[in-house]
Amino acid sequence: MFSSFTRLSFMSFREYLHEKAEESRHNETCAYLMFLAGAMFFVGGILETLNVGENPQWFVFIPYHTEPFAGAILGLALIISGLSLIVFGIVAGLTYSRDRGWYMEELRKANSAEDALMRNKSTKNTRRRKNKKT
Repeated sequence: MFSSFTRLSFMSFREYLHEKAEESRHNETCAYLMFLAGAMFFVGGILETLNVGENPQWFVFIPYHTEPFAGAILGLALIISGLSLIVFGIVAGLTYSRDRGWYMEELRKANSAEDALMRNKSTKNTRRRKNKKT
């Protein structure tokens, strides 16, 4: 009774690699969107700091001494969160890209092995047919 309701679907190795490559491609896209969000936060933080503070002291591109305004803290928070999103987005994007490359290489190997098996079977079948006809 339960066997008719439950349908087990087995996934071949090729299908598994294909799904993992698609998942990795999706994750890579999300990582690049994270990078873009970080760039927007970073630019917004810089603009907020420049608009609110009169003359902030800068350490490379992070203000470390500004007037005690709420906007200055918001600008600093946007800059720090933007930088972290940029760095994590780049690292995640490169990681997922490398994973997708590995999945695609394994998928090529699986496809070539399957093609070789199919060619081997087809040559055996044609030999059998020729032997039966003679």
